[in-house]
Amino acid sequence: MATFKDLEDSLKTYMIQEQSDAHNVRTANVAKYNNIKMWVDMAKYQQPHFFVRISISEAAFTINDCTKLTGGLGYEERFVYKWFGRIGNKDKLKELWTTAQLERKDSSENNESNQNEG
Repeated sequence: MATFKDLEDSLKTYMIQEQSDAHNVRTANVAKYNNIKMWVDMAKYQQPHFFVRISISEAAFTINDCTKLTGGLGYEERFVYKWFGRIGNKDKLKELWTTAQLERKDSSENNESNQNEG
């Protein structure tokens, strides 16, 4: 199963490759994109979604069709859309969403069980 770290690395590699033909951009972006973060926040949105943070910019997108829910990534946002459209990325995000849902449900059930014991 893929992890968010796997997807972060995949997006980072994709963004660097897409910009590699620009003069001297490749080396500048490697450092900038080392801090890419991806996650889901079920407390914020109930529909399947993922967040992307690049430097100080952050945006949330739906997993269904990569519609932006909130935020913005500037010119780099277009790379997220292109990356999302690549084979397998949507499926990996859906898998991570499902796993996060199950973990949240298990955590919720464990908290209820602990409260009933006390």
